[in-house]
Amino acid sequence: MRNAKLKLLFPFALVLMFALAACGGNDEGSGEDSASGGNESDSSKKTIEFMHLWPEGSSKQHHEIVNSIIDEFEADHPDVKVDVEILGNEQYKEKLKVLSTSNELPDVGMTWAAGFLDPYVSGNMFAPLDDILEGPLKDKFVSGTAEAYAVDGKTYGLPLELNITPLYYNSAIFEEHGVEVPSTLEELKTAIKKLSDAGVTPIALGNKDRWTGSMWYMYLADRIGGPEVLNNAINRTGSFEDPALIKAAEEVQELVDMGAFINGFNGLGNDEAKGYFINEQAAMYLMATWDLPEWTTNEDNPKEFRDAVKYTKFPTVEDGKGDINSYVGGPGVGLFVAENSDVKEEAKEFVTFFVEKWGERSVTDAGVIPATKVNTEGIDLPQMYIDILNDLNEASNLTLYADVQMSASVAEVHLNSIQALFGKAITPEEFAKKQEEALAEEEE
Repeated sequence: MRNAKLKLLFPFALVLMFALAACGGNDEGSGEDSASGGNESDSSKKTIEFMHLWPEGSSKQHHEIVNSIIDEFEADHPDVKVDVEILGNEQYKEKLKVLSTSNELPDVGMTWAAGFLDPYVSGNMFAPLDDILEGPLKDKFVSGTAEAYAVDGKTYGLPLELNITPLYYNSAIFEEHGVEVPSTLEELKTAIKKLSDAGVTPIALGNKDRWTGSMWYMYLADRIGGPEVLNNAINRTGSFEDPALIKAAEEVQELVDMGAFINGFNGLGNDEAKGYFINEQAAMYLMATWDLPEWTTNEDNPKEFRDAVKYTKFPTVEDGKGDINSYVGGPGVGLFVAENSDVKEEAKEFVTFFVEKWGERSVTDAGVIPATKVNTEGIDLPQMYIDILNDLNEASNLTLYADVQMSASVAEVHLNSIQALFGKAITPEEFAKKQEEALAEEEE
């Protein structure tokens, strides 16, 4: 009906013809809605608008699990229809921001923890979900995951995933060129040089998305200055001008100077960079465990490649304060319910159902680590998943992604500065100063 205004220009009979045609239905949908639409009974159903960020093209297994959960929910709730809109990660964030300006968020959507929540919570746009945590989902989450979605004692999101960020590598490429798996930064630099000298791209990085480069910086900050130095800079008990954080920025630029990253990395999106790794055109790739399905269960990727992919913990730095078992990671995306939803109770039922089913299916169907507790006994999981899960159980620290800890405006400064740092458009000192200025401005 988006062309309704144009119909006023036509004779009455023509308007009537269009109106009758519209009542007859149209089978040519956008492909984004659930399959339950198209019959007359839908008009009597309550509709939950659900927006998520797992398109079929880039997140096939996630996408399929979501569809199956929606189908089962609709079967169990015949008076409810779930309308779905799907966007890629960056497009999703942009649309959520746009919708928030007019407070027209979907009934259910995806959010991130910590600082990302702040403007939505302060704007009274997300509904508190503590009744669910104290009710049907009581004691279901891994400790610390739901807490990351709390603001001033109330919880505004239900986490779906729990991630750490390993350094994946192609063992076949390593073996072919006699490269040792690095456990220290110096060993990583040796590996980079050996690969580069052999004409092999050492590391796939798609820094057009910026948060990808931020993870490299965060790990270097952790390994040099310890687990609190970056958190303290963000929460204002410390500073980005801390010598350890300046040193981390210097190490980023040294890696760039060495040719560690794929040519044109600042102009490549993450999916493009991942493609280079999958096509065995790069030897290493730093990414969170949400990509475990790519290396384990996704049969679209050749078995020979999947068998070759291994992982290592991010290398330590000599004389650094960081621990090899300290990770950049934390809870991944979570679900929110819009405060002004016309179907808030149904939306809460949906997110409760979704979290429970996601916890069951994401493990077995996609090898994804959920935020809910999983009894792995008797479950057939890929070995890499088992290893990662064991590592997670032994983790000494999880540093939540920097841009997620920050407010939206400061996160934008951080991400732009990351891209400029990797592009050598600014010095490490300027990198620190820009973020200090942004954080100080927010305190005024």
